[in-house]
Amino acid sequence: MREDVIGRVSFANCDPIFHDLGGHWRILPAPPSWLTGHLLRGECLIAPIPLADFVKNIETLQAIDSIGIASDGGVGSVLLFGERPIDEMRDIAVPTDSSTSRTLLPWLLARRGRSPRLIEMGPNLGTMLNRCDGALIIGDRAIDEAKLNPDLVRMDLGSEWLDQTGLPMVFGVFCARRDSDPIAIKRAVVALQDNLALFENNEIHRNKVINASSERTRFSTDRIAHYFQSEVRNRLKPEDKESMTLFAEQVTGYDGPVPWWDEDQSSSSNPEPVNRRRASS
Repeated sequence: MREDVIGRVSFANCDPIFHDLGGHWRILPAPPSWLTGHLLRGECLIAPIPLADFVKNIETLQAIDSIGIASDGGVGSVLLFGERPIDEMRDIAVPTDSSTSRTLLPWLLARRGRSPRLIEMGPNLGTMLNRCDGALIIGDRAIDEAKLNPDLVRMDLGSEWLDQTGLPMVFGVFCARRDSDPIAIKRAVVALQDNLALFENNEIHRNKVINASSERTRFSTDRIAHYFQSEVRNRLKPEDKESMTLFAEQVTGYDGPVPWWDEDQSSSSNPEPVNRRRASS
């Protein structure tokens, strides 16, 4: 198992954690769902994988509840597009690079009394809407398409989850295999937390991250600054842990202990009971 490699989502949403990460770390960038395979094969020590993938592989993985990819409402980068209202969508194209959004969308729509057919396609909005009534796009592409086609945005999944549950949404959760060295995990988590704290507390460093992210994505610095300030965040809160356990139970149907990594114990996991709060509460 590689203990010097950390996986990262190859979107702007991870830039505050990974920009100029120091130490001996090697970074493995990949689309969200691809990172799950890298992690399971031991090609990286930890990685922010889709929440749905964590639950699917919960017997093998443990979740870190301090850092991730979350939103307190509209996330701006997980969007449903369409030329017709949601209630009139008969089919929706969904991308192949994220498990959480593809799992979450039908649950959200079902609670609206809708069950359109989902069709997996490559993440190209034009092609998707040529074939389907709706198109789910994530990451930097979603930000770009929302700027180019604001009238086509029909749902922000982060906002919809908040409306339906009263909780923030965690799209990506940092995970490690349960058989990983706990000391190595702690070393990686501390490095990422320290780098995130630098982004949060050092204005010069924060501006460097915003400028670098803007240059790479070609979004304006104002758009990137707003994204990091008001939409996506990487510091997780207690409510996020509640949201993740609710997602596991309500969206995926998992009914069992959730293995949270505990840096204060030598064991590789510390299971806790799933929170029984219902989405309708």
